[in-house]
Amino acid sequence: MALISLQNVTKIFDGDVVAVTDFNLDIADGEFMVIVGPSGCGKTTTLRMIAGLEQATAGNIYIGGRLVNDTPAKDRDVAMVFQNYALYPHMTVYQNLAFALKMRKIPVDQTRKRIAEAAGLLGIEKLLKRRPAALSGGQRQRAALGRAIVRRPKAFLFDEPLSNLDAGLRRAMRAELKDLHSRLQTTTAYVTHDQAEAMSLGDRLAVMLDGTIRQTAKPAEVYDRPANRFVAGFIGTPPMNFFKGRLDYGKGALNFVIDGEAIVMPLNLRALLQEYRGRDMVLGVRPENISPGGFPGKADNVISSTVETVEPLGARTDVYMKNRGGQKFITAVDPHARLSVGDAVKMHINVEKAHIFEPEGAGRNVTLDY
Repeated sequence: MALISLQNVTKIFDGDVVAVTDFNLDIADGEFMVIVGPSGCGKTTTLRMIAGLEQATAGNIYIGGRLVNDTPAKDRDVAMVFQNYALYPHMTVYQNLAFALKMRKIPVDQTRKRIAEAAGLLGIEKLLKRRPAALSGGQRQRAALGRAIVRRPKAFLFDEPLSNLDAGLRRAMRAELKDLHSRLQTTTAYVTHDQAEAMSLGDRLAVMLDGTIRQTAKPAEVYDRPANRFVAGFIGTPPMNFFKGRLDYGKGALNFVIDGEAIVMPLNLRALLQEYRGRDMVLGVRPENISPGGFPGKADNVISSTVETVEPLGARTDVYMKNRGGQKFITAVDPHARLSVGDAVKMHINVEKAHIFEPEGAGRNVTLDY
Protein backbone atom coordinates (compact mmCIF):
# COMPACT_ATOMS: atom_id res chain seq x y z
CA MET A 1 0.00 0.00 0.00
CA ALA A 2 1.11 3.57 -0.55
CA LEU A 3 0.17 7.20 -0.37
CA ILE A 4 -0.45 8.77 -3.79
CA SER A 5 0.23 12.49 -4.10
CA LEU A 6 -0.43 14.75 -7.08
CA GLN A 7 1.10 18.19 -6.72
CA ASN A 8 0.21 21.02 -9.13
CA VAL A 9 -0.31 18.51 -11.94
CA THR A 10 -1.30 19.86 -15.37
CA LYS A 11 -1.91 18.00 -18.63
CA ILE A 12 -2.04 19.78 -21.98
CA PHE A 13 -2.52 17.70 -25.13
CA ASP A 14 -1.37 18.66 -28.62
CA GLY A 15 -3.27 21.62 -29.97
CA ASP A 16 -3.20 23.36 -26.58
CA VAL A 17 -6.09 21.23 -25.29
CA VAL A 18 -5.99 21.63 -21.50
CA ALA A 19 -7.33 18.47 -19.82
CA VAL A 20 -6.16 18.96 -16.22
CA THR A 21 -5.09 22.18 -14.52
CA ASP A 22 -3.07 22.64 -11.32
CA PHE A 23 -4.44 19.41 -9.81
CA ASN A 24 -3.59 18.78 -6.14
CA LEU A 25 -4.72 15.64 -4.33
CA ASP A 26 -3.35 13.32 -1.64
CA ILE A 27 -4.77 9.80 -1.44
CA ALA A 28 -3.91 8.30 1.94
CA ASP A 29 -2.42 4.88 2.45
CA GLY A 30 -5.32 2.40 2.26
CA GLU A 31 -7.89 5.05 1.31
CA PHE A 32 -10.63 4.55 -1.30
CA MET A 33 -10.67 7.85 -3.21
CA VAL A 34 -13.31 8.42 -5.86
CA ILE A 35 -12.66 11.02 -8.55
CA VAL A 36 -16.09 11.95 -9.88
CA GLY A 37 -17.34 14.39 -12.48
CA PRO A 38 -19.12 14.70 -15.84
CA SER A 39 -17.69 13.30 -19.07
CA GLY A 40 -14.74 15.30 -20.33
CA CYS A 41 -13.80 16.83 -16.96
CA GLY A 42 -10.31 15.27 -16.94
CA LYS A 43 -10.79 12.48 -14.41
CA THR A 44 -9.63 9.60 -16.65
CA THR A 45 -6.65 11.65 -17.84
CA THR A 46 -5.73 12.14 -14.17
CA LEU A 47 -5.92 8.40 -13.51
CA ARG A 48 -3.83 7.64 -16.60
CA MET A 49 -1.15 10.06 -15.39
CA ILE A 50 -1.01 8.22 -12.06
CA ALA A 51 -0.69 4.93 -13.96
CA GLY A 52 2.03 6.30 -16.25
CA LEU A 53 -0.07 5.92 -19.41
CA GLU A 54 0.02 9.71 -19.89
CA GLN A 55 2.91 12.05 -19.15
CA ALA A 56 2.12 15.08 -16.98
CA THR A 57 2.89 18.39 -18.69
CA ALA A 58 3.73 20.01 -15.34
CA GLY A 59 3.69 19.11 -11.66
CA ASN A 60 4.80 16.04 -9.72
CA ILE A 61 3.27 12.63 -8.99
CA TYR A 62 4.43 10.55 -6.02
CA ILE A 63 3.55 6.94 -5.24
CA GLY A 64 4.71 5.63 -1.87
CA GLY A 65 6.89 8.70 -1.41
CA ARG A 66 8.73 8.12 -4.70
CA LEU A 67 8.61 10.65 -7.53
CA VAL A 68 7.34 8.71 -10.57
CA ASN A 69 7.13 11.40 -13.28
CA ASP A 70 9.75 9.61 -15.39
CA THR A 71 9.02 6.08 -14.18
CA PRO A 72 7.52 3.76 -16.86
CA ALA A 73 4.03 2.42 -16.20
CA LYS A 74 5.31 -1.13 -15.69
CA ASP A 75 7.58 0.00 -12.86
CA ARG A 76 5.06 2.06 -10.85
CA ASP A 77 3.65 -0.98 -9.01
CA VAL A 78 0.00 -0.06 -9.61
CA ALA A 79 -2.73 -2.20 -11.17
CA MET A 80 -5.37 -0.64 -13.41
CA VAL A 81 -8.83 -2.04 -14.11
CA PHE A 82 -10.30 -0.64 -17.32
CA GLN A 83 -13.86 0.09 -18.40
CA ASN A 84 -13.70 -2.58 -21.15
CA TYR A 85 -11.94 -5.13 -18.86
CA ALA A 86 -9.01 -5.51 -21.35
CA LEU A 87 -8.86 -9.30 -21.01
CA TYR A 88 -6.89 -11.26 -23.60
CA PRO A 89 -9.63 -13.06 -25.60
CA HIS A 90 -7.45 -16.04 -26.63
CA MET A 91 -6.46 -16.82 -23.03
CA THR A 92 -8.41 -18.54 -20.28
CA VAL A 93 -9.22 -16.65 -17.10
CA TYR A 94 -6.35 -18.48 -15.38
CA GLN A 95 -3.94 -17.46 -18.12
CA ASN A 96 -5.15 -13.86 -17.96
CA LEU A 97 -4.52 -13.76 -14.23
CA ALA A 98 -1.13 -15.45 -14.62
CA PHE A 99 0.16 -13.30 -17.47
CA ALA A 100 1.36 -10.29 -15.45
CA LEU A 101 3.01 -12.63 -12.92
CA LYS A 102 4.76 -14.49 -15.72
CA MET A 103 6.14 -11.17 -17.05
CA ARG A 104 7.52 -10.46 -13.57
CA LYS A 105 9.06 -13.94 -13.42
CA ILE A 106 7.05 -14.93 -10.34
CA PRO A 107 7.66 -18.66 -9.60
CA VAL A 108 4.94 -21.02 -10.82
CA ASP A 109 4.03 -22.25 -7.33
CA GLN A 110 3.56 -18.68 -6.09
CA THR A 111 1.51 -17.87 -9.20
CA ARG A 112 -0.82 -20.80 -8.50
CA LYS A 113 -1.19 -19.72 -4.87
CA ARG A 114 -1.95 -16.10 -5.73
CA ILE A 115 -4.50 -17.06 -8.38
CA ALA A 116 -6.21 -19.51 -6.02
CA GLU A 117 -6.44 -16.80 -3.34
CA ALA A 118 -7.81 -14.19 -5.74
CA ALA A 119 -10.27 -16.62 -7.30
CA GLY A 120 -11.56 -17.58 -3.87
CA LEU A 121 -11.85 -13.96 -2.86
CA LEU A 122 -13.91 -13.17 -5.98
CA GLY A 123 -15.83 -16.44 -6.27
CA ILE A 124 -14.49 -17.28 -9.74
CA GLU A 125 -12.85 -20.65 -9.00
CA LYS A 126 -15.13 -22.40 -11.51
CA LEU A 127 -14.41 -19.87 -14.25
CA LEU A 128 -10.63 -20.24 -14.45
CA LYS A 129 -10.73 -22.56 -17.49
CA ARG A 130 -13.11 -20.37 -19.49
CA ARG A 131 -12.20 -17.75 -22.06
CA PRO A 132 -13.63 -14.20 -21.80
CA ALA A 133 -16.18 -14.82 -24.58
CA ALA A 134 -17.81 -17.47 -22.38
CA LEU A 135 -18.26 -15.09 -19.44
CA SER A 136 -21.05 -12.70 -18.53
CA GLY A 137 -20.30 -9.01 -17.98
CA GLY A 138 -20.12 -9.47 -14.22
CA GLN A 139 -17.84 -12.49 -14.55
CA ARG A 140 -15.49 -10.57 -16.87
CA GLN A 141 -15.37 -7.77 -14.33
CA ARG A 142 -14.41 -10.22 -11.59
CA ALA A 143 -11.72 -11.69 -13.85
CA ALA A 144 -10.32 -8.19 -14.47
CA LEU A 145 -10.33 -7.56 -10.72
CA GLY A 146 -8.59 -10.88 -10.15
CA ARG A 147 -5.85 -9.93 -12.59
CA ALA A 148 -5.24 -6.76 -10.59
CA ILE A 149 -5.36 -8.49 -7.19
CA VAL A 150 -2.81 -11.22 -8.00
CA ARG A 151 -0.17 -8.58 -8.67
CA ARG A 152 -0.45 -7.34 -5.05
CA PRO A 153 0.26 -3.77 -6.15
CA LYS A 154 0.77 -0.69 -4.02
CA ALA A 155 -2.43 0.79 -5.45
CA PHE A 156 -5.49 -0.07 -7.51
CA LEU A 157 -6.67 2.31 -10.24
CA PHE A 158 -10.23 1.86 -11.53
CA ASP A 159 -11.44 3.59 -14.70
CA GLU A 160 -15.26 3.43 -14.70
CA PRO A 161 -15.15 -0.36 -14.26
CA LEU A 162 -18.91 -0.84 -13.80
CA SER A 163 -20.25 1.35 -16.61
CA ASN A 164 -20.81 -1.59 -19.00
CA LEU A 165 -22.97 -3.51 -16.51
CA ASP A 166 -26.74 -3.31 -16.13
CA ALA A 167 -28.19 -1.39 -13.18
CA GLY A 168 -28.81 -4.42 -10.95
CA LEU A 169 -25.37 -5.88 -11.50
CA ARG A 170 -23.75 -2.48 -10.92
CA ARG A 171 -25.37 -2.31 -7.48
CA ALA A 172 -24.20 -5.84 -6.64
CA MET A 173 -20.66 -5.14 -7.86
CA ARG A 174 -20.51 -1.89 -5.84
CA ALA A 175 -21.18 -3.90 -2.70
CA GLU A 176 -18.54 -6.46 -3.70
CA LEU A 177 -15.94 -3.75 -4.39
CA LYS A 178 -16.62 -2.13 -1.03
CA ASP A 179 -16.26 -5.49 0.74
CA LEU A 180 -13.12 -6.28 -1.25
CA HIS A 181 -11.50 -3.00 -0.24
CA SER A 182 -12.37 -3.51 3.43
CA ARG A 183 -10.52 -6.83 3.29
CA LEU A 184 -7.50 -5.82 1.20
CA GLN A 185 -7.14 -2.19 2.41
CA THR A 186 -5.19 -1.32 -0.75
CA THR A 187 -4.88 2.35 -1.71
CA THR A 188 -7.46 2.93 -4.43
CA ALA A 189 -8.22 5.67 -6.94
CA TYR A 190 -11.59 5.10 -8.62
CA VAL A 191 -12.93 7.19 -11.50
CA THR A 192 -16.63 7.45 -12.32
CA HIS A 193 -19.24 9.85 -13.68
CA ASP A 194 -21.94 8.09 -11.63
CA GLN A 195 -22.49 10.08 -8.45
CA ALA A 196 -24.43 7.21 -6.79
CA GLU A 197 -21.37 5.01 -7.31
CA ALA A 198 -19.16 7.73 -5.90
CA MET A 199 -21.29 8.28 -2.81
CA SER A 200 -21.57 4.57 -1.99
CA LEU A 201 -17.92 3.61 -2.54
CA GLY A 202 -15.67 6.49 -1.60
CA ASP A 203 -14.01 7.22 1.72
CA ARG A 204 -13.63 10.67 0.15
CA LEU A 205 -14.71 12.25 -3.12
CA ALA A 206 -12.79 14.61 -5.39
CA VAL A 207 -15.43 16.33 -7.53
CA MET A 208 -14.04 17.59 -10.84
CA LEU A 209 -15.16 20.02 -13.52
CA ASP A 210 -13.17 21.40 -16.46
CA GLY A 211 -9.91 19.86 -15.33
CA THR A 212 -9.97 21.15 -11.76
CA ILE A 213 -11.15 19.87 -8.38
CA ARG A 214 -14.20 21.78 -7.12
CA GLN A 215 -14.42 20.02 -3.74
CA THR A 216 -12.68 17.21 -1.86
CA ALA A 217 -14.46 15.80 1.19
CA LYS A 218 -16.24 12.80 2.63
CA PRO A 219 -19.45 11.84 0.78
CA ALA A 220 -21.78 13.10 3.53
CA GLU A 221 -20.02 16.46 3.63
CA VAL A 222 -20.14 16.86 -0.15
CA TYR A 223 -23.88 16.16 -0.02
CA ASP A 224 -24.74 18.26 3.05
CA ARG A 225 -22.21 21.06 2.61
CA PRO A 226 -21.45 21.48 -1.10
CA ALA A 227 -18.76 24.10 -1.71
CA ASN A 228 -20.41 25.58 -4.79
CA ARG A 229 -23.38 25.39 -7.10
CA PHE A 230 -21.77 22.86 -9.44
CA VAL A 231 -21.09 20.33 -6.67
CA ALA A 232 -24.56 20.91 -5.20
CA GLY A 233 -26.22 20.21 -8.53
CA PHE A 234 -24.02 17.30 -9.56
CA ILE A 235 -24.17 15.26 -6.35
CA GLY A 236 -27.66 14.03 -5.46
CA THR A 237 -30.56 12.31 -7.21
CA PRO A 238 -32.74 14.16 -8.01
CA PRO A 239 -30.34 17.13 -8.08
CA MET A 240 -30.57 20.14 -5.79
CA ASN A 241 -33.11 22.80 -6.77
CA PHE A 242 -31.92 26.36 -7.37
CA PHE A 243 -34.23 29.36 -6.96
CA LYS A 244 -33.26 32.82 -8.16
CA GLY A 245 -34.20 35.56 -5.74
CA ARG A 246 -33.04 38.42 -3.53
CA LEU A 247 -31.99 38.71 0.09
CA ASP A 248 -33.79 41.56 1.86
CA TYR A 249 -35.27 42.62 5.17
CA GLY A 250 -38.99 42.58 5.82
CA LYS A 251 -41.06 42.47 9.01
CA GLY A 252 -37.92 42.38 11.15
CA ALA A 253 -36.47 39.33 9.44
CA LEU A 254 -33.95 38.60 6.70
CA ASN A 255 -35.87 37.05 3.84
CA PHE A 256 -35.01 35.33 0.60
CA VAL A 257 -37.66 36.63 -1.77
CA ILE A 258 -38.64 34.27 -4.59
CA ASP A 259 -40.97 35.92 -7.11
CA GLY A 260 -42.60 38.03 -4.40
CA GLU A 261 -42.85 35.29 -1.76
CA ALA A 262 -40.66 35.58 1.34
CA ILE A 263 -38.67 32.69 2.77
CA VAL A 264 -37.44 33.65 6.27
CA MET A 265 -33.76 32.87 6.83
CA PRO A 266 -32.88 31.09 10.12
CA LEU A 267 -31.35 33.13 12.94
CA ASN A 268 -27.95 31.42 12.70
CA LEU A 269 -27.53 32.70 9.12
CA ARG A 270 -28.71 36.29 9.51
CA ALA A 271 -25.40 37.80 10.65
CA LEU A 272 -23.51 35.84 8.01
CA LEU A 273 -25.83 36.93 5.19
CA GLN A 274 -25.96 40.58 6.27
CA GLU A 275 -23.36 41.61 3.68
CA TYR A 276 -25.50 40.12 0.89
CA ARG A 277 -28.61 42.14 1.78
CA GLY A 278 -30.21 43.62 -1.32
CA ARG A 279 -28.27 41.32 -3.66
CA ASP A 280 -29.58 38.81 -6.16
CA MET A 281 -28.57 35.35 -4.91
CA VAL A 282 -29.50 31.69 -5.45
CA LEU A 283 -31.31 29.55 -2.88
CA GLY A 284 -30.43 25.84 -3.05
CA VAL A 285 -32.78 23.23 -1.59
CA ARG A 286 -32.65 19.47 -2.03
CA PRO A 287 -35.89 17.79 -3.21
CA GLU A 288 -36.40 15.97 0.11
CA ASN A 289 -36.44 19.33 1.90
CA ILE A 290 -39.44 20.68 -0.03
CA SER A 291 -42.83 19.31 0.98
CA PRO A 292 -46.53 20.18 0.71
CA GLY A 293 -47.30 22.98 3.18
CA GLY A 294 -50.46 24.26 4.78
CA PHE A 295 -50.53 22.00 7.84
CA PRO A 296 -49.19 22.59 11.38
CA GLY A 297 -45.51 23.52 11.41
CA LYS A 298 -45.42 24.14 7.68
CA ALA A 299 -47.63 27.15 7.20
CA ASP A 300 -44.69 29.53 6.76
CA ASN A 301 -41.87 29.61 4.22
CA VAL A 302 -44.04 28.38 1.39
CA ILE A 303 -44.07 29.12 -2.33
CA SER A 304 -47.12 28.94 -4.58
CA SER A 305 -46.62 26.13 -7.08
CA THR A 306 -48.29 24.03 -9.76
CA VAL A 307 -47.75 20.31 -10.33
CA GLU A 308 -46.45 19.53 -13.83
CA THR A 309 -45.43 15.86 -13.65
CA VAL A 310 -45.79 13.10 -11.06
CA GLU A 311 -43.24 10.28 -11.18
CA PRO A 312 -43.92 7.37 -8.76
CA LEU A 313 -40.71 5.49 -7.88
CA GLY A 314 -41.92 3.07 -5.22
CA ALA A 315 -40.15 4.26 -2.07
CA ARG A 316 -40.77 7.90 -3.00
CA THR A 317 -42.56 10.00 -5.59
CA ASP A 318 -40.75 12.72 -7.51
CA VAL A 319 -42.99 15.64 -8.34
CA TYR A 320 -41.93 18.16 -10.97
CA MET A 321 -43.34 21.60 -10.27
CA LYS A 322 -43.04 25.27 -11.13
CA ASN A 323 -43.64 28.27 -8.92
CA ARG A 324 -45.78 31.25 -9.82
CA GLY A 325 -42.80 32.96 -11.47
CA GLY A 326 -42.18 29.96 -13.73
CA GLN A 327 -39.10 28.63 -11.90
CA LYS A 328 -39.07 24.83 -12.10
CA PHE A 329 -38.10 22.49 -9.26
CA ILE A 330 -38.44 18.89 -8.05
CA THR A 331 -39.72 17.62 -4.74
CA ALA A 332 -39.37 14.09 -3.38
CA VAL A 333 -42.50 13.25 -1.39
CA ASP A 334 -44.08 10.30 0.38
CA PRO A 335 -45.37 7.77 -2.19
CA HIS A 336 -48.87 8.09 -0.71
CA ALA A 337 -49.00 11.88 -1.17
CA ARG A 338 -52.02 12.80 -3.25
CA LEU A 339 -50.67 15.19 -5.85
CA SER A 340 -51.94 15.31 -9.42
CA VAL A 341 -50.93 17.19 -12.55
CA GLY A 342 -52.39 20.68 -12.50
CA ASP A 343 -52.82 20.88 -8.72
CA ALA A 344 -52.07 24.28 -7.16
CA VAL A 345 -50.02 23.60 -4.00
CA LYS A 346 -48.24 25.64 -1.36
CA MET A 347 -44.80 24.02 -1.02
CA HIS A 348 -42.89 24.40 2.24
CA ILE A 349 -39.12 24.95 2.17
CA ASN A 350 -37.08 23.65 5.11
CA VAL A 351 -34.77 26.64 5.54
CA GLU A 352 -32.63 24.81 8.10
CA LYS A 353 -31.42 22.63 5.21
CA ALA A 354 -31.16 25.39 2.60
CA HIS A 355 -28.02 26.92 1.08
CA ILE A 356 -27.32 30.36 -0.37
CA PHE A 357 -25.05 30.58 -3.42
CA GLU A 358 -23.49 33.48 -5.25
CA PRO A 359 -25.10 33.77 -8.69
CA GLU A 360 -21.92 34.53 -10.59
CA GLY A 361 -18.79 32.51 -11.39
CA ALA A 362 -18.46 29.17 -9.63
CA GLY A 363 -21.45 29.97 -7.43
CA ARG A 364 -19.71 29.80 -4.05
CA ASN A 365 -21.82 28.52 -1.16
CA VAL A 366 -21.81 31.47 1.24
CA THR A 367 -23.63 29.53 4.00
CA LEU A 368 -20.56 27.36 4.69
CA ASP A 369 -18.92 30.12 6.70
CA TYR A 370 -20.97 29.61 9.86
